[in-house]
Amino acid sequence: MDTINDDATPNFAPLPASALSTTSKGETRRIAMPPHRLTPLKKDWINIYSPLTEILGLQVRMNIQRRAVEIRTSKHTKEIGAIQKGADFVKAYALGFDVQDSIALLRMDDLYLDSFEIKDVKTLHGDHLSRAIGRIAGQDGKTKFTIENASRTRIILADTKIHILGSFQNIKIARDAIVSLIMGSPPGKVYASLRTIGARMRQRAL
Repeated sequence: MDTINDDATPNFAPLPASALSTTSKGETRRIAMPPHRLTPLKKDWINIYSPLTEILGLQVRMNIQRRAVEIRTSKHTKEIGAIQKGADFVKAYALGFDVQDSIALLRMDDLYLDSFEIKDVKTLHGDHLSRAIGRIAGQDGKTKFTIENASRTRIILADTKIHILGSFQNIKIARDAIVSLIMGSPPGKVYASLRTIGARMRQRAL
């Protein structure tokens, strides 16, 4: 029974997941899959539906005609935010993150997805845009990997769109580094800044 004391904060019983259901079938989400992710989806399907059903207690199916993954709450869904976590997991995979990186969204509460376009930072066209993308990636992906390792994030470069997976603070570090590269900063200067930030992060962890 709910109790409210004058000298204490309200004490309410936990809200069951079923309370979110607006129909007898529960809540449903449909996450669209880009055409180039359909083949990997079929290959990784067992690794995608297993955590959705076993960890979150959701029902899930692949809808080939709609090119989407559909998830739905069930009587086995115990957590209120389960369907949102499941949708974020599938969306991360749709954006290009691999299954192991995406599944971290289910296991950790402080991970987020952030997406932006190069034109959101600076309007570039033609060769200028190509060079900006090249500065972010680096030779053989070296710059991107350096940013990922220093900021403890995962980054996907999809043409002019950039997707970052990580904690709120780490996403900011990675985004600042990428913005600097877009604005024309040389990679060496960005590396030096990342090394300083990485050293500070290691000191805080001690």
